[in-house]
Amino acid sequence: MDTAQLAEFLRARRESLTPADVRLPTSTRRRTPGLRREEVARLADISTDYYTRLEQNRAPQPSPSVLRALTRALRLSRDERDHLFRLAGHGVPERRGPDDHVSPALLTVLDRLTDLPAQVMNDLGMTLAQNDLARAVFGDAGQYEGDARSVVHRWFTDPASRAAWPAEEHDDESRALVANLRAAFGRRGDLQIKGLVERLRAASPEFAALWTQHDVAVLRGRRKKLVHPEVGLLELDCEALLEEGLTQMLALFVPVPGTPTAERLSVLAVLGPHAWAGGAQPFDHLGEATG
Repeated sequence: MDTAQLAEFLRARRESLTPADVRLPTSTRRRTPGLRREEVARLADISTDYYTRLEQNRAPQPSPSVLRALTRALRLSRDERDHLFRLAGHGVPERRGPDDHVSPALLTVLDRLTDLPAQVMNDLGMTLAQNDLARAVFGDAGQYEGDARSVVHRWFTDPASRAAWPAEEHDDESRALVANLRAAFGRRGDLQIKGLVERLRAASPEFAALWTQHDVAVLRGRRKKLVHPEVGLLELDCEALLEEGLTQMLALFVPVPGTPTAERLSVLAVLGPHAWAGGAQPFDHLGEATG
């Protein structure tokens, strides 16, 4: 880990951004160029103290999850992200196949979607980026590491991940998730997805049985219900905008007309990104496959 170079790199990238670049309010009282440290920390959902210590060359090694968050907060390109990982003493993310880098342009779209929950997901069920309202509705996806980053893995290995779903929907949900993963397996066939599937087959008899059925369908959209611990029932029309290679999608969650969901989303917008008090993410996938 090259702490001195890491500190200089973070500072340089922070100073190259303006508040307008990340949809923050502008101010005429700024005495230094770029974003403030506390603004970067808030965008990355880490403490200002820790980020400050990173820039001052006196922090412990940041984890890969922190580096991913900083990549998004600082709008880094893939090359810049790889450089950041190297400076922090970590191996760079896999680039031979689909990876979890979200383009700065797509992050700008997320920033502009302030009144709808929205998040970017990959075809392994990993949430790569969320706007504030999505974190308030679904929980913070940045808390997970390893296989737990995948909603498919959590669905089949962590009973808490199903808590907000009606029990009568669990079977359909399981089939939809497995069918989507099977479609991704056919497209990718890389070591990452093969390893995930093998570990799921070993950990979950339910997953293993469904995997043998070879159902294939890409997750798209449907109407879903979520019982949120702070505001109660949310009814959302889920729409997925898929990129050309089907490895990433922008998921939008629109309140169903005629329901109180829009008003309840307004309450969650006030409560902020940490409104989900339960910790686990029960609702960070679309849950429906269509051909």
